Amino acid sequence: MSVPLTILHCESSLGWGGQENRTLNELLAVREIGHRCLVACQPGAKLGARAREAGFAVTEVRMRHVLDLPGIATLRGLMRREKVHIVNTHSGRDTQLAGLAARSLGRGRPRVVRTRHLALPISSRFTYSILPDHVVTVSHFVADYLASEGIPRRRITAVQTGIDLAPYQLAEPGTLREELGLGPAVQLIGTVAILRKKKGHVEVIEAAGRVLERFPDVHFIFAGNGPQMENLRRRIAERGLDSHFHLLGLRRDVPNILKSLDVFVLPTYQEALGTAFIEAGATGCPVIGTAVDGVPEVIVDGETGILVPPRDSAAVAQALLALLENPGRRRAMGQAGALHVAGRFSRQAMAMGMLAVYERLLQPMRDA
Repeated sequence: MSVPLTILHCESSLGWGGQENRTLNELLAVREIGHRCLVACQPGAKLGARAREAGFAVTEVRMRHVLDLPGIATLRGLMRREKVHIVNTHSGRDTQLAGLAARSLGRGRPRVVRTRHLALPISSRFTYSILPDHVVTVSHFVADYLASEGIPRRRITAVQTGIDLAPYQLAEPGTLREELGLGPAVQLIGTVAILRKKKGHVEVIEAAGRVLERFPDVHFIFAGNGPQMENLRRRIAERGLDSHFHLLGLRRDVPNILKSLDVFVLPTYQEALGTAFIEAGATGCPVIGTAVDGVPEVIVDGETGILVPPRDSAAVAQALLALLENPGRRRAMGQAGALHVAGRFSRQAMAMGMLAVYERLLQPMRDA
């Protein structure tokens, strides 16, 4: 890249999940390369708090609706004052506000990139085909979907999510067994995900009884918060599984949790790519996922993990038993998964992919 860029990331979401995690990883990796990154988000947004904690300049902007004129004016002033080259948006509302703000600056305006993080039907083609100059998707699956909805293929680029591999590759073992008062021989099966219906936690609970018949000392871990917390607690209690399940809530020590597991399982119903599978794979933990959406781009079935049909607790149980009964296969899958992730899903690779998109968009301006 010929000159350092100033890149403004805009996000209207208040919560924390895979979308915000990817955005923060991109901020960190692009800064490491030598570019300047800024964040605009709503007051109280978790992305803003974590970005500020990491040393990024954060501007709080209320984004109350899609034609919030004060929000547009604030973003416009920020872009002009900070001489922003690229505006990267991440959700519908911020795309409309930041897109309008950027386009109102006229000649020499920032180029607008929308990142599509979700494997859900789009509700507005306007925020994909008109406002942004280009759309980045987190998987090839999502890119194909947008093209099928009429977004021009030439304006879509898939840049798969990457993570900072270093914390997951450290040799120190996980400490979760000690924290929970479990012996070193106890086998742990775990899920790290927001507690929503579509993540498939219920299938893990339904599979647990069959697993415990064969391996009565296995324990199950759910790390994450979300609207299904109490429903999951109730289902666990109804099956008399309280002593075998540990609901940890939201955790900041995800690498430690994943390194404590013998098997990672996430029988999600819908997933644009699946950052959790990438993180688990980076630790050398074998993974079980579902053959939906972008998940097969991360899990090589039978080599780095096992893919099962969605909403199929019997298949989840069968896959768990297959790995618990064969420690050699489990280790081989984990090792293959670590190599697969290291080769394709580093945050450095993601940053270089994003910067290549930015450079293509800016080149015509430099040639003019």
